[in-house]
Amino acid sequence: MTWLMTDERLGDTLWRALRALPPGSGVVFRHYATPRRARHALLRRLWRLTRARRLVLVVARGPAIGEGRHAAPCSAGLTTWPAHDDREAIIASRAGADMLFVSPVHPTRSHPGEGALGAGRAARIGSRLDLPRIALGGMDARRFRRLRGFHGWAAIDAWRPCPDQKRKAVPR
Repeated sequence: MTWLMTDERLGDTLWRALRALPPGSGVVFRHYATPRRARHALLRRLWRLTRARRLVLVVARGPAIGEGRHAAPCSAGLTTWPAHDDREAIIASRAGADMLFVSPVHPTRSHPGEGALGAGRAARIGSRLDLPRIALGGMDARRFRRLRGFHGWAAIDAWRPCPDQKRKAVPR
């Protein structure tokens, strides 16, 4: 399963990325820095598009629109959870998470200067739990194909155009 993590860096690339996601893929709506009213309006637009495209929408810290919540138990729908180590994976499991986002597998611009787990260490996080795990952090389709033990991958930058290109090819 492929996931798009949103934030303000995507700009209008967000809409192109959404159109490129195959049905059944997921979107974690983050946009933390967007003012509340604008964030809610963007979320409503995103919700309509994800429903029309048969994508799963999970909301991180915000209004309860969509099929689930990220990093917060919800009363209905999918609950995803970040896990940077086994302790956090166990907390997620006890909180009723349905899926783990294990990160950062590789260095990422979202958290500059922070160390990455590496493929081996990331694969061990939550491996004894009965939860699907999504690889996050410096991920793209090529890196995902080399990983073992994950049910999918998520990214922000993999969906953004490269600075030296007019348009980046959609990651597959």
